[in-house]
Amino acid sequence: MTPDVSASHADWRPTCSLELLHARSELLQQVRQFFLTRDFLEVETPLLSHDSVIDRHLDPLSVTLFPDPRRPEEGKKLWLQTSPEFGMKRLLAAGATSIFQISKAFRGAEVGERHNIEFTMLEWYRVGDDYAAGRQLLADLAGEILGANVEMLTYAAAFQQHLGVDPHRASGNELLSVALQSKVPTPDSYDGSDRDLLLELLLTELIEPHLGAAAPTILYDYPASQAALAQVSRGDPPVAERFELYVHGMELANGYHELLDAKLLRERNQKNNQARSEDGKHRLPEASRLLDAMEYGLPACSGTALGMDRLLMVKTGARSLADVLSFPIDRA
Repeated sequence: MTPDVSASHADWRPTCSLELLHARSELLQQVRQFFLTRDFLEVETPLLSHDSVIDRHLDPLSVTLFPDPRRPEEGKKLWLQTSPEFGMKRLLAAGATSIFQISKAFRGAEVGERHNIEFTMLEWYRVGDDYAAGRQLLADLAGEILGANVEMLTYAAAFQQHLGVDPHRASGNELLSVALQSKVPTPDSYDGSDRDLLLELLLTELIEPHLGAAAPTILYDYPASQAALAQVSRGDPPVAERFELYVHGMELANGYHELLDAKLLRERNQKNNQARSEDGKHRLPEASRLLDAMEYGLPACSGTALGMDRLLMVKTGARSLADVLSFPIDRA
């Protein structure tokens, strides 16, 4: 009998071509060679963990382990990692110095041309790297992989260039005025108090499409209120020592001069959980083995996470993630 290969029965097929599978293999080899020639150690850390990054906008997926199928309610909840960050920093605290990892990562509710719930993450850390060295290593990698010179641009310069406003000093009402003049959709109930909400809207809608248009661009010196797991400088104004790589308006990588203070991380976790609650999301566990490792002593370092699927899109000219993934979530 001839198998039925009609469109309605073709979900078994990959969405990317064999040519793109070869391109992915070559990219993986190129990335590994980049780090190995710089004396980095390739490592692996668990995808399932008791801990999770606490971020207002990232939604980790949970997995329940059933020790006894007759009593599933007693199962332990573990988290699929949104990045391998926690495990890798624990290795740094245990004595590792220069490490990288290529692994799967998971983020709920992220599906689209540039998003898939399961994706491939490249992440690296190097002990002793300060803020400038962290940015430069990312620039070196992007330059080598993409064959282009990389531009450095501060967050403030990007806002001044495209919107004529100082993002660090403008009031919430001033930012709201810029958004309304540019017809950027804003929440009906916005009262001007959440500046970060408006900054994110303005960045996403009016600035990001221009970033990396002529050359790969590293945006850096984010508002101190958006530090995440980065240190905050003592300048005027203070800025988060955080940087992101953009190519053709698409974010590819996010890096930090890493936060070392466990007390500060606890405070940020509490704040992020409170914001999650206000957004109607579940709170995430605040205690973690990363905090234990930081109290033991996380060495000074910079680290970066880069989306390999998006990098492959840029390198090959693909228009969507489905073009570079064998089986995106709707065919997994």
